[in-house]
Amino acid sequence: MHAFRSHTCADLTKADVGQTVRLSGWVHRIRDHGGVLFIDLRDHYGVTQLLCDSDSPVFSNVEKVRSEWCIRIDGEVKARDASLVNPKLPTGEIEVFIRDMEVLGAAEELPLIVFGDQEYPEETRLRYRFLDLRREAMQRNMTLRSDVVSSIRKRMWAQNFREYQTPIITASSPEGARDFLVPSRLHPGKFYALPQAPQQFKQLIMVSGFDKYFQIAPCFRDEDPRADRSPTDFYQLDLEMSFVSQQDVFNTIQPVMQGVFEEFGGGRKVDSEWPQISYRDAALWYGTDKPDLRNPIKMQVVSDHFRGSGFAIFAKLLEQDGTEIRAIPAPGGGSRKFCDRMNAFAQKEGLPGMGYIFWRDGDDGMEAAGPLAKNIGPERTEAIRQQLGLGNGDAAFFLGGKPASFEKVAGKARIEIGNELGLTETDRFAFAWIVDFPMYEKDEESGKVDFSHNPFSMPQGGMDALNGDPLEVLGYQYDLACNGYELISGAIRNHKPEIMFKAFELAGYGEEEVRKRFGGMVNAFRFGAPPHGGCAAGIDRVVMLLADTANIREVIMFPMNQRAEDLMMNAPSEATSDQLMELGLRVLPKES
Repeated sequence: MHAFRSHTCADLTKADVGQTVRLSGWVHRIRDHGGVLFIDLRDHYGVTQLLCDSDSPVFSNVEKVRSEWCIRIDGEVKARDASLVNPKLPTGEIEVFIRDMEVLGAAEELPLIVFGDQEYPEETRLRYRFLDLRREAMQRNMTLRSDVVSSIRKRMWAQNFREYQTPIITASSPEGARDFLVPSRLHPGKFYALPQAPQQFKQLIMVSGFDKYFQIAPCFRDEDPRADRSPTDFYQLDLEMSFVSQQDVFNTIQPVMQGVFEEFGGGRKVDSEWPQISYRDAALWYGTDKPDLRNPIKMQVVSDHFRGSGFAIFAKLLEQDGTEIRAIPAPGGGSRKFCDRMNAFAQKEGLPGMGYIFWRDGDDGMEAAGPLAKNIGPERTEAIRQQLGLGNGDAAFFLGGKPASFEKVAGKARIEIGNELGLTETDRFAFAWIVDFPMYEKDEESGKVDFSHNPFSMPQGGMDALNGDPLEVLGYQYDLACNGYELISGAIRNHKPEIMFKAFELAGYGEEEVRKRFGGMVNAFRFGAPPHGGCAAGIDRVVMLLADTANIREVIMFPMNQRAEDLMMNAPSEATSDQLMELGLRVLPKES
């Protein structure tokens, strides 16, 4: 017999009754029924109930075991009484009578309990992650993650992609976040960087003549943490293709992502129609470039109904350049109580409030109610109702000003209204391509123009587009949104040096600086670069959605905490004097 097990804790069935078996695992739960001990033994695959009484030669030893001890047992498979069968377990028809036992690893008092659904502070869970990972939900999440990655690889190979590995130690690159720098011992005073993404390398792979590339790539960014973002590192499905248009990329990645969500979505509906929405329209309709389309609410501009109206706040606001009034329809929200609740929500978000109108039964039929309705009169309220397609029992909320000042809150209010009124479908994955991103943005304070997205993207219209107003230039850039999260970001690349130099010049980077920072890629583009494009999908975020959790740390094996610390391994830690000396570095004391 094998030294540790003849079967896993999920293998045994009624067909094995009478066999002598060997199992190894962790003591999941112990129940003492007056001299008869029942132990649930757990391994990665499942649970088997063990039985031990005074007839067992090792009864006194079994009495000593505690939760999460790692043990090996030899025993006889017995059938459970019909009344004691557990249909929830594959092994629920049998139990194993213990004849022999060996303690493989005793456990001290546990800082967190593995069995059950007790909640523990995240700091405790991360410090003792090896225990936290023994919990059923975490085992399920990590298995899901592994299976998703395996499925992605198979689907990419099926489309004639090959996986190539790119360097981990490389040069700094402006991907929109801070680099992790690595000091060079052989070149004192110089630094490598961990790649924020394999961006330049995958483009160089295309220049090298490899038609299709993909990689499950580790990426490193020194970012502020969020619930849906790791503060240090993450993995993405990275892909690139030669001789493709934007639509070719969409056609390639959709069956991969859709297939993964259908395979692992647990029966939830997966949309097969992925609309393409311009960045401008997404901001207008949803208040975000990663809209949740499970919520059917679309915001609309209703400025004309308030110009010169009796509602002075909006009327005067519209006299200023660049201002507008937007409406958030709320089907079914036509009560003062609901409207007051949403007004309070806006105030919590830092706005003075939201104006509202709701429609209800009146003496002469349907009437509009609320402060706004009284100020602007029945003709304007009726015109608003008809534009928004609302009726009796519905409401609309209004925000005004320069869109940048209220758009984000409007997007949150749209989500809140959809959830409160039960309009948002919860058992569905809804996807949308966000396209036509602006290439540039202007800092309101400094007036400086800089890239708003990926700097290596091809501008729509090529060189001609760059000769006009930079803020009007659109890029062949695209994101895939799903249920309010960005899952994919990509672009058709700028593969022509002269267009690249001009694009960077508009953002304040001279040709000499571009050659210095991206010399490898600029040099390569001089020697017959093909048109190419691609994208990257966040593995962690995909699994987070499939696992139905809002915290990305629930699907990462060993994540950092919110302060970018690894409490289990004590990282980051101080370097020794010898290490610093060897690298030619000195740590300056922190200024008080």
